[in-house]
Amino acid sequence: MNAESDERRSAPADGDAEPGKGLGSRAPHFIKRSRPLHLSWQVGVFVVGLAVVVAGIIMLPLPGPGWLVIFGGMAIWATEFVWAQLVLRWTKRKVTEAAHRALDPKVRRRNITLTVLGLLIIAGLAGFYVASYGLTLPWKAAH
Repeated sequence: MNAESDERRSAPADGDAEPGKGLGSRAPHFIKRSRPLHLSWQVGVFVVGLAVVVAGIIMLPLPGPGWLVIFGGMAIWATEFVWAQLVLRWTKRKVTEAAHRALDPKVRRRNITLTVLGLLIIAGLAGFYVASYGLTLPWKAAH
């Protein structure tokens, strides 16, 4: 939470981030001018981001968009902290690479083939069960 380190601006090392968007605080200028106000701003951003990330972690086993909320909390942190900006850049790069791999025709053909093969196996097992036992349930249903 050092205000001096937040003033850093650096070009992206890998060249894939948006040009002109350096690292550091995106707080309004009047907040950055006052060290106590900027420190309070950073604490507030950290607390709000932490609350959002914790809510996302809670949503992982429960219904809700857990990962989306976690990345939303990271985006809140990235408005103020360099480490969060770097994590988001890395995540964005990895997601983009995965999307390109998933759209590769060879990978798509393999995935479709494996899906069809899995469905055929399930249909074969279901057919074998129906042929052997009929359409009765394998457990006793209470009437």
